[in-house]
Amino acid sequence: MSQVVSDEMAEYRHDAQVDQLLAWLAAAGASTGRHKPVACVGRDGITLRLRMTRGSLYEVASTGTVSVYDRRGIRLGTVYPAYAPASGQSAMSQALTAVIRDVLTRWEGPLPRWCDVTDAGDNETGYDDHVLRGMTHPRTGAALAWVRVVDYYHASERVWALANVVFGNASRAVRWAKTMRKWFLRPGGGVNRVRHSATAFRVARTLTRVQKKEYDRAYAYLRNRMGHLDDARYRRVGVPLGSGVTGAACKTVFTQRLKLSGMRWTKEGTQTIPNLRVILLSGIWGAVYGRVLAARPQPIMGGYRASEPDEIGIAA
Repeated sequence: MSQVVSDEMAEYRHDAQVDQLLAWLAAAGASTGRHKPVACVGRDGITLRLRMTRGSLYEVASTGTVSVYDRRGIRLGTVYPAYAPASGQSAMSQALTAVIRDVLTRWEGPLPRWCDVTDAGDNETGYDDHVLRGMTHPRTGAALAWVRVVDYYHASERVWALANVVFGNASRAVRWAKTMRKWFLRPGGGVNRVRHSATAFRVARTLTRVQKKEYDRAYAYLRNRMGHLDDARYRRVGVPLGSGVTGAACKTVFTQRLKLSGMRWTKEGTQTIPNLRVILLSGIWGAVYGRVLAARPQPIMGGYRASEPDEIGIAA
């Protein structure tokens, strides 16, 4: 029964999420503050234990977010798509793109600032490069000016990795890493200053093979993403620095419901519960369930149409 209703409700998720985002954009536009309203997109993956014919297999499911922030940088709300493991995560890409395009098509006010905040993983970077970067406005054909942000906290992890390699003294490593994290947020090329400082200390040390590999990996992460680590500018224009909303979505959509002790799922079953959870978390349960009921033929009992109980609310 849950799967039947899940499939029915999933048909109305997209339209209800677009309606919700448009309402939040209207509220953001009417708010007071010094920033332009922001529409922020994110996506991330999480491993799930799937039940196979023989044993188990761990694969990556995907969660996406589209959030709206008002002129004071306050998040008004977030809508969530989520999908079971699939090669290339094409369903997630299609769902996110469809939501963005339909919001743009229906939105009549001044455009918000569109941004994309991720941890710069392979699927996330591919979506940026192949979809968002070339996206145009569906009505006007004008190119969209996306602000692409690499998550501040993932970048900070690389700073800590550099500190642990370069400094043998733990307290000195902590002091250096904390100072570098502050430099990230300062104008004037913060990440570049971090790289220069790390290099200066690196040449004074003789590293083991393992240490050199760790240092090179962390350093390359920062070097290759410098163009998307301009945190001082992002703060100045009210763009979020972190992908915490998307990271939290992985936990609330999947971990809290599908990764309890001993749980294993088939791919088909894996999609049933997220279909319901993203509707609930997006704040559109009533709207979607109402549309499902309206689309069903209602039996007439004693002159009144019988309404059905919300029998699957607990499943989400």
